[in-house]
Amino acid sequence: MAVTASIIVPTRLRADYLEVALASIAPQAAAAGAELIVVDDGPDDRARAAAQRHGARYVAHARSRGLNAARNTGIDSAGADLLVFVDDDVDVHPGWLQALIDADDAADPEIGVLTGPIRARFEDHRLRTCGRESPPITTQDHGPQDADVPHAWGANMTVRRSAIARAGRFDETRELYGDEQEWQSRLLAAGGRIRYVAAAALDHRRAGDDARLRALAAAAYRRGAASRRFDVSQGRAPSRARELAVLAGCVAHSVRFACPNGIVLAAHSLGRLHATLAGPVQVGPDVEDHDFLSGESGTVRGLRKPAMRAADALLDVESAPRLRRIERAARERPPPRRVLVIGVERPGRLMGALRAELHRTRHRVEMHTAVMGDAGKFEHLNALLDEHPARGHDWLLVVDDDVVLSPRFLDRFLFCAETAGLLLAQPAHRRHSHAAWAATRRLPGGAVRESRFVEIGPVTAFAAPTFEALLPFPDLRMGWGLDAHWGAVAQEHGWRAGIVDATPILHTTPVGGGYERAAAVAEAQAFLATRPYVTRAQARWTRRIA
Repeated sequence: MAVTASIIVPTRLRADYLEVALASIAPQAAAAGAELIVVDDGPDDRARAAAQRHGARYVAHARSRGLNAARNTGIDSAGADLLVFVDDDVDVHPGWLQALIDADDAADPEIGVLTGPIRARFEDHRLRTCGRESPPITTQDHGPQDADVPHAWGANMTVRRSAIARAGRFDETRELYGDEQEWQSRLLAAGGRIRYVAAAALDHRRAGDDARLRALAAAAYRRGAASRRFDVSQGRAPSRARELAVLAGCVAHSVRFACPNGIVLAAHSLGRLHATLAGPVQVGPDVEDHDFLSGESGTVRGLRKPAMRAADALLDVESAPRLRRIERAARERPPPRRVLVIGVERPGRLMGALRAELHRTRHRVEMHTAVMGDAGKFEHLNALLDEHPARGHDWLLVVDDDVVLSPRFLDRFLFCAETAGLLLAQPAHRRHSHAAWAATRRLPGGAVRESRFVEIGPVTAFAAPTFEALLPFPDLRMGWGLDAHWGAVAQEHGWRAGIVDATPILHTTPVGGGYERAAAVAEAQAFLATRPYVTRAQARWTRRIA
């Protein structure tokens, strides 16, 4: 017998939320003859067990690929023409599924998406609000009557398979904010419609520590930065002055009405403002742009610099309790690791201070550097590896001579990287650091983000399992494009790569200042012509994992 609907629940490391969602959905699915599919964006035993308990089919990606990739996997796995997407942090109301099935039976052919009310629910920690603003998590309510609407949020988004044929699949290069919006804009442009079904309601949950004000503000900051980038991509971003005015209004709202929700709104606005300060600053017209380059200069100067310094000061305060917990845990975790550090140095740079900081650790550090000469950076690095092989070490660190490390860097950095299961890792840049890739600048709210991209410098870490595939480095002088290739190799081997926000570094000189740009780009072009690599859009993707 054909299934009436395929309910698709993408999830990622949130088994407790998933348990509640499946408990509410499974009885309705069974009653309606629908199938229930959990798409795990990276295998997790607890998520698998939750799916089995509730009679759901479990499909897992070998590695994390993002929410839209999970949605596409759900489409491929589904047997029905009605694709019911929900987030893993919902609790559906009685009658939710049947209302969607009935609406599908009655809907015009042009309707491609059905949606319903999404109501905020905070558990364990009460969020006090003044009632003048919307809750700080995704909600929607278009009233008690069914009607066409311009947009449906992904927490409660049912898609007809005919709409996929009309608009195409979900764009897997999109980051979390704007993921479903971009697809829906294609559907509307192709003549499709979105229908609101008032009886298809669910709750959008925040529970445990996620319901605390600090966590809500950190999540709002990340959404704000992502929403600004999405607005830029759509050509509708407001001016920096307008973003600043909105931030001032949010702060004033918090003070005037003694409203904690105003703090969350201010964090969202601050994320948007920081995204304007971080770029993009486009490369010059004398060199053709390529998809393995960031498209940004990454240089922090002028009015941006004091603003970014102020942002760093705020982030230092926000992260202090988390860093104390990491420091305690790092001291207690045996055994010490064997770490090989190599780098190239020039007179008058910062390698002496960097060397002193790296030796201030419980780990066993062996450090070797070469003085920059006529050879390129990676030619020098390979010569060092010939003389001092990485074999027998747990980690290889490649460092530049123009970087300032955070205190107790190595203990914290290796603890965070290993706890998160990273095999390729880099520390985040401070907000006022010169950083070619905006995605590598530090973010609040956590210690580690998973990424599809780790830079060639100024600090790059390789775990021992990567040595055989990545060492020695390819025969390159400057190494541009090598990091894009590493990302593809990591995907091929199933290695997790990531950015450690807990140990931000300061890159003191503009990116690429020691190279003739055209030659570096030409070398990268030739190197990547016959090799797989992650593109600019893919490299910008990151996901909080610790």
